[in-house]
Amino acid sequence: MRCLDPEPILDLPEARCTSIGQPRPEHGLRAGAGRVATARVGGASAIVACMASSPLQLLSPSPRGRCAWIISASHGGGLLAGDEVSLEVEVGGDSTALLSTQAGTKIYRSRGAIATQRLGARVGPGAVLAVLPQPVSCFASARYRQEQRLELAPGASLLWLDALVAGRVARGERWAFDEYRSRVEVVMGGRTILADGLRLVPGEGPPLGERLSGVDFLATVVALGPASARHARALQERLASSPATPDSPVLAAASPLGDGVLVRIASRSIEDGLAFVRERLAFVAAVTGVDPFTHIP
Repeated sequence: MRCLDPEPILDLPEARCTSIGQPRPEHGLRAGAGRVATARVGGASAIVACMASSPLQLLSPSPRGRCAWIISASHGGGLLAGDEVSLEVEVGGDSTALLSTQAGTKIYRSRGAIATQRLGARVGPGAVLAVLPQPVSCFASARYRQEQRLELAPGASLLWLDALVAGRVARGERWAFDEYRSRVEVVMGGRTILADGLRLVPGEGPPLGERLSGVDFLATVVALGPASARHARALQERLASSPATPDSPVLAAASPLGDGVLVRIASRSIEDGLAFVRERLAFVAAVTGVDPFTHIP
């Protein structure tokens, strides 16, 4: 991992990454916690504060440039029962940050303990934050909860993706987890414009396999703010002009959200769902200067 020498930003403490990207003990982060901040420095977007505590790791293939790119990773490529991961992100005014994951996040089986993941982000005026992780995959008997709160200052922009796959379908584990709960809040200029949640718990209604019959991939996309407004309008118009049919491999619906768009996606296969998302979000490269779907760090 590479990390620039830190500079003070907002209310984050200064931190210096070690050679393996973990904080020095004196910073006192609890297990699984992390903080990262970006700012506009010398005409470029740069990471100015970065620290994380195992099992969370923060990698940066591009710590400075048109876009500061942060990759979240964990030991074993996933979360064990009882793991608690939380990340705080500060995107300073006029800077651009891309947050993604090294691979899909696996949620391993549990005998009762819940794996949790939280993201809190604040995006300054004129800044851009793209949150584009690989999908979550819950193994049989897994229990998982995630919470995300994204606060945008006036003039800030957001690209956000959240995706879930049915599990290890090839092993017969299709929607076989014990609990999945996800909640996101998007606040713009101090006003909540989106509060959305997905709750999939066996025993609450018909069996999950029946409720999601013929669906192996679910995703939600949000594009907001001036940096993505043109692309959001084009995406909404494109989906409206080509409505899905009952036998379509991918079903997608778009709704206006402020000056942007909210898109919900359901796919019959994981491969078709991923291809659809990557193709429809190809404009990410124009907004951030990085294409996380094709570029390998």
